[in-house]
Amino acid sequence: MDEVLEFLRSLPAFYLATEDGDQPRVRPFGAVCEFEGRIYLQTGKVKEVYRQIVANPKVEICGFGDGTWLRVAATLVEDPRVEAQQALLDAFPDLKRMYAAGDGNTVVFYLTNATATFSSFEAGPKVVRF
Repeated sequence: MDEVLEFLRSLPAFYLATEDGDQPRVRPFGAVCEFEGRIYLQTGKVKEVYRQIVANPKVEICGFGDGTWLRVAATLVEDPRVEAQQALLDAFPDLKRMYAAGDGNTVVFYLTNATATFSSFEAGPKVVRF
């Protein structure tokens, strides 16, 4: 899990894919942190991505950097605790201009049942499950 987290943190953005009915939706994300031994992401409850995750929490994350790409298939689980929200906001202080822990909009999810695959043109795939 640590290798996945460090890779995602090293990128200016990674991409989260969700499902909207029969249409895939992909958008950039950048806020990712570790809290209590899990990888967390953050968004706002007013966003379409939140409604899509609630309807189908199975997502895929993709990122590319330094000749390596990462795909993570996972299920997102909402963590309603203010402490979890605050941990992510503390890791990304710029988000505090738009979000606050416990504001009714800030929401954090952690990855579970995750399968991460690192790939490159120079080496075979490396799979990490967490």
